[in-house]
Amino acid sequence: MTHKIPLSMCTSGGCGAKIGPGELSDLLAPLKGAADPRLLVGLDANDDAAVWALDDERALVSTLDFFPPMVDDPYLFGQIAAANALSDVYAMGGEPLLALNLICFPEDGDAALLAEVLRGGAEKVREAGAVIAGGHSIYDRELKYGLSVTGMADRGALTRNDTPRVGDRIILTKALGVGVVLAAHRAGLCSTEAYGAAVASMTRLNRDAARAMRKYRVSAATDITGFGLLAHALEMAGRHATLTLTPEALPLLPGARGYADEFLLTAAGQRNRNHLSGRCTLDAVPFALQELMFDPQTSGGLLIAVHPEDAPQLLAQIQQTDPAARLIGSVDARRAQAIQFD
Repeated sequence: MTHKIPLSMCTSGGCGAKIGPGELSDLLAPLKGAADPRLLVGLDANDDAAVWALDDERALVSTLDFFPPMVDDPYLFGQIAAANALSDVYAMGGEPLLALNLICFPEDGDAALLAEVLRGGAEKVREAGAVIAGGHSIYDRELKYGLSVTGMADRGALTRNDTPRVGDRIILTKALGVGVVLAAHRAGLCSTEAYGAAVASMTRLNRDAARAMRKYRVSAATDITGFGLLAHALEMAGRHATLTLTPEALPLLPGARGYADEFLLTAAGQRNRNHLSGRCTLDAVPFALQELMFDPQTSGGLLIAVHPEDAPQLLAQIQQTDPAARLIGSVDARRAQAIQFD
């Protein structure tokens, strides 16, 4: 028997369900402050994971991520949720070691459906070379699933999200448009090719791209998730740089630009647009590309700032497993706005 997740549970799933970046920043502000010196990355940084020093050479990388479904296939949902959670460890330059399941499930739900979700997640964790070591589950009105992940990194190889070097080139490793394509799918307007490409992108680990970047002079990295490309680019720019992006160079999922032109958009994309208001000028950028830069990505790609001499080689290596990867811009000295377009 084929088990399907009810469509009523797939209306705002994946990273599109995240609290908006502006609201989240306000909520976390009171929690920031002095911390243990062994905490190398914590709440004071808007980074992808927490990092705890074990000794002078090694550090633990800790993260968690969970959300409601965005696809009706429970096995695929489990794979996507796991790949998304593992991605934060990769973005920090680490390797995942173990994961704990996080489960919310209706008390009267079909247990066989949940078993498929867990199977998909476990297989993706196994693909990453890590293990499922436990978890926690509660009854809830809606299915939600994800992982708490612990990884290990060499302290000298840690990649922060806000330390780009002026002159570096910027690589994006996966195509944009997941949120828009899934919106078209829910509306019954999505092609089989577009939906298949979105699922393939979401289920693909960022492992190979992350391992490749450790071989080159990478100054910053982050993964693109529910806040969209531009909000993550804003975090990467930090206080001292401006990222200059080339919109027409962006890799896009099949059909995504057309769906955006047809206003098959998401509430999360609008929240991201509101957050970026006044922080970049988009007048010269076509509407569809604007929307795709705001579009919430579930299990999106890595955004990498790399030395210009290393950029072609790193891109070529990443494209062996992530063929959509592209050079999309550069890092400049800080100008009037943190993000600009050419």
